[in-house]
Amino acid sequence: MGLLSEGLTQIVIPLSALVGIGFALLQWFLVSKVKVSTAFGNEHNGYKDRLIEEDQEEGIDNHEVSIKCAEIQNAISVGATSFLFTQYRYLGVFMGVFGLIIFLFLGSVKGFSTKTEPCTYNTGNTCKPALANAFFTTVAFLLGALTSVLSGFLGMKIATYANARTTLEARKGVGKAFTTAFRSGAVMGFLLAANGLLVLFVSINLFKLYYGDDWEGLYESITGYGLGGSSMALFGRVGGGIYTKAADVGADLVGKVERNIPEDDPRNPAVIADNVGDNVGDIAGMGSDLFGSYAESSCAALFVASISSFGINHDYVAMSYPLIISSMGIVVCLITTLFATDLLEIKSVSEIEPSLKRQLLISTILMTAGIAAVTFIALPSEFTLFNFGTTKAVKNWHLFSCVSIGLWAGLVIGYITEYYTSNAYSPVQDVADSCRTGAATNVIFGLALGYKSVIIPIFAIAIAIYVSFSLAAMYGIAVAALGMLSTIATGLAIDAYGPISDNAGGIAEMAGMSHEIRERTDALDAAGNTTAAIGKGFAIGSAALVSLALFGAYVSRAGIQSVDVLTPKVFIGLIVGAMLPYWFSAMTMKSVGSAALKMVEEVRRQFNTIPGLMEGTAKPDYATCVKISTDASLREMIPPGALVMLTPLIAGTFFGVETLAGILAGSLVSGVAISASNTGGAWDNAKKYIEAGVSEHAKALGPKGSDSHKAAVIGDTIGDPLKDTSGPSLNILIKLMAVESLVFAPFFAAHGGLIFKWL
Repeated sequence: MGLLSEGLTQIVIPLSALVGIGFALLQWFLVSKVKVSTAFGNEHNGYKDRLIEEDQEEGIDNHEVSIKCAEIQNAISVGATSFLFTQYRYLGVFMGVFGLIIFLFLGSVKGFSTKTEPCTYNTGNTCKPALANAFFTTVAFLLGALTSVLSGFLGMKIATYANARTTLEARKGVGKAFTTAFRSGAVMGFLLAANGLLVLFVSINLFKLYYGDDWEGLYESITGYGLGGSSMALFGRVGGGIYTKAADVGADLVGKVERNIPEDDPRNPAVIADNVGDNVGDIAGMGSDLFGSYAESSCAALFVASISSFGINHDYVAMSYPLIISSMGIVVCLITTLFATDLLEIKSVSEIEPSLKRQLLISTILMTAGIAAVTFIALPSEFTLFNFGTTKAVKNWHLFSCVSIGLWAGLVIGYITEYYTSNAYSPVQDVADSCRTGAATNVIFGLALGYKSVIIPIFAIAIAIYVSFSLAAMYGIAVAALGMLSTIATGLAIDAYGPISDNAGGIAEMAGMSHEIRERTDALDAAGNTTAAIGKGFAIGSAALVSLALFGAYVSRAGIQSVDVLTPKVFIGLIVGAMLPYWFSAMTMKSVGSAALKMVEEVRRQFNTIPGLMEGTAKPDYATCVKISTDASLREMIPPGALVMLTPLIAGTFFGVETLAGILAGSLVSGVAISASNTGGAWDNAKKYIEAGVSEHAKALGPKGSDSHKAAVIGDTIGDPLKDTSGPSLNILIKLMAVESLVFAPFFAAHGGLIFKWL
C-alpha cells in the first residue's frame, strides 16, 4: 500500500478541485475591478454602470471611448451567446439520440437481461448485468457532454467579459493589459480543469453506490464520460471553426485587399461576426477540446487500472492515481499563474512572449516534483498491470517516469511550435521575406514550414510512447497523456489569452483609440497567435497519446489477441482509416470556403449599395453577416460530425472488431502529423511581422497596403481554415473514434462483423 489513506484521498481530490474553482473566481473578481462605463441602460443584463475611468488619454474624449468599448463588447457578447445557445439546441437533440443509441447497443449485448454475469477479467467473481453498464455508460455520456458544453460556455462568457477591459487597461500600459488578459484566460483554465475533475470524481462515487465491488463494470461505464466530452468538442470545434473563419476570411478579403481599410475597421460589415467568431471558435471550441482530451485520458487510465491489480485488489488510492495527478496539477498551475500576474511584472512589449513561455517551463518543472510526490505517496512500491492478456510487474518509479516523459514531451512540442510560429525566429521571418515576390511564394514557403514543423514533435511523441509502453504497458501511455495534460490549467490560460487579446485589439480599432494603444494590443495579439499554436500543439500531442491508450483499451475490451497488419481484414481498415482525416479536412475546408464566399458577396454588396459607408457616415448592417456565419456553421457542422460518429459504428457492426482496429490505427497515424495549425499560425504572424515593422527587414517589406503586405494577407487568409477549423478538429477525430470504439466494444465483440459472417 502507498502512504495515502483512502479517507484522505476522498478529501484531497474534491478539495483541490474546489480550490481551483475558488482561484478562478478570485481571478474573475480581479478582472471585474476594471470598470467599463456605459451611459445607456444595458437592457440585456438589467444593470447600469455609470463608472468612468479616472485617467484621461491625451486628445480623445475618454468618456466617449469608454462608452464605445462597452457598446462593442455588448454586441460581441450578445452575438456569441445567441450563437452558442442555438448550437446547444442542436447538440441537445444529438445528445438525446446518441444517448439512446448507446443504451440500445450496449443493452442488447446480453439481450437486455438483468442477471449478474461472470466478470470478463476478474475471473471467478460475478459482475453487474450488461443492462446496468448500458444505463450507466449513457448517464456518464450525458454528464461528460454537459461538462464539456459548460466548459466552453463559461470560457466564452469570461472572454467576452474581459475583452473590452483589456482594451481599456492598455491605455495604462502593456503590463496592465497583459495581466487582465492573462487573468481572464486563467479563469477559463482553472474552471475547466477543476470542473472536469470534480464531475468525474463525483460520478465515480455515485456509480459506486450501485456497483459496489464490481470495479470492472464501474470504470467501463465511466468511459462514457470521455465520449460525451469529445463528441461535444467535435461539434464545438467544427461549428465554431466554420463560424469564425467564414467571417474572418470575408472581412480580410474585402476589407484589406479590395478596400484597403485596416483590420477590425468599424466600416467593415463582417467585423462583429469576426470578433464573435474568436470567442465561439477559439475559446469555446478549444475549451471543449482540451476538456475532452482530459476526460478521455483519465477514463483510459482508470479503465486499464480497473482490470489490473489496483482494481482487482480494490486499492482505492492507487486506482485514483490519475485523479490525484490532476489534483496536483491544479495546485501547481495555481502557483505558476502567480508568477505571470503578481510576482513578475511586465514592463515592455518584448517581455510578453518570454513571460508566456516561462509559464510553460515553470509549470513543467514544478509538476515534475509534484508527480514524484504523488507517485511515492499514492502507489505501492510494486504492483502488476494488465498487458494484453498477461500481467506486467511494475514499480512505482516506472509510473513516475511515464507521467514525467509525457509532461516533458508536451513542453518540447510547445517550444518547437513556438519556434516555428513566432515572428521572433527565422522560420516566420523567411515566410515574411518570401512575400516580396507575391502570394504564391508565400504559400509555398508556408506549406514547407508546416511540414517541417512536425518532425521533432513526432519524435518526441514516439519516444514518449516507447518509454512509457516499455515501462508500464498501456497504462503507461494513458498516464503519459495525463502527464501532458496535467498542467492543463496553465496551458488553457495562455491559450485563451490569445483570442481575448485579439478581441481587445479589434475593440481598440473600432472604438477609434489612438495608434499607440493599437500597437500595444497588436503586440499582445501577436504573442497570442503563438500561444494559440502552442495550445494546439498540446492538444495534438495529447490526442496522439490518448488515442493510443484508448486503442489499447479497445483492443483488450474487444478481446482481440493481436492486431496483425498482414491480415486483409486489418489492412483494409488501415488504409481506410488513413484516408479519413483527408475526407474530414475536405469537408471542413469546403464548408469554410463556401461560407466565406457568401460572406464576401454580402460585404461587397454592403460597400456597393449603402451610401456613405466608406466615408464612415453610415453604419453597416452587422446582423446579416452574423446570420450568414451562424447559418453556415450550424448547417455545415453536421456532415463532418456524422462522418466521425458513424464510422466506428458502421465499421464495427458490419466489418467487425479487427477491421475497426485497423481503422483506428490508420486514422491515428495519418491524423497526428498535423502541419495545418503551424502553417496557419506562421502565415498569420508573418503578416503581423510586416505590419508591426519593428526590424529594418520588416520595414523594408512595406507598410500596410504594400504589395508584400497584400501577399501576406492572402497567405494569412488561406491559413485561417487550416489553423482554426481543419487542423484542430483532426485531433478530436482521432480521439473520438477511439473512445467511441471502446464504449461500443462489448457490442462489436458480441454481434459485430456481419458482412464477414455472411461471406
